Amino acid sequence: METKKRIVNVYTEANPNPNSLKFCVEFQLVPESVDFPTSSSAVNCPLASDLFRFSFVKRVFISSNFITVTKSDDIDWFDVTPMIKSLIKGYLEEGKSLFIEIPASASFEINPDEPEVIQKIKVLLDEYIRPAVEQDGGAINFSSFEDGVVKVQLQGSCSGCPSSTVTLKAGIENLLKRMVPEVKEVVAEGV
Repeated sequence: METKKRIVNVYTEANPNPNSLKFCVEFQLVPESVDFPTSSSAVNCPLASDLFRFSFVKRVFISSNFITVTKSDDIDWFDVTPMIKSLIKGYLEEGKSLFIEIPASASFEINPDEPEVIQKIKVLLDEYIRPAVEQDGGAINFSSFEDGVVKVQLQGSCSGCPSSTVTLKAGIENLLKRMVPEVKEVVAEGV
């Protein structure tokens, strides 16, 4: 009996970062977002490793139903989008596994032993901020809260995006300050 090959439609969506583009599919790829900021970080993900073989690929981010690719400044999306689409489409149609080993979760899991203020921050990040950031091809993860400062990690298209500072200060910081009075500032690590 012959196995039917899965037909995959890959379409693109722009986001605020001009050097990042979302390559979307109509099914779930991963339950948790995974960021590959370098080719060496992608050894556990054959698809990301293959994307990094293109010299212009600088970052790969895989989320629910999309893969955000960040390219170098010196190349135009018009010239490289068909190659990336073709690679992703072929990979997914062959039914290859995305990961050699399932990566550790970076969720907003609430620990009942954590202070209430951290629990509130995590809930707000997860319910209000994460969905909006994912719409733009990125992700946000809680790192820490100390002395009124919330530290987060921005991933995917958010990393290196010219508008990420505005989003961080005008959007995320304002919301957290309004909803959690203990928050005085929000900063991004590793941007």
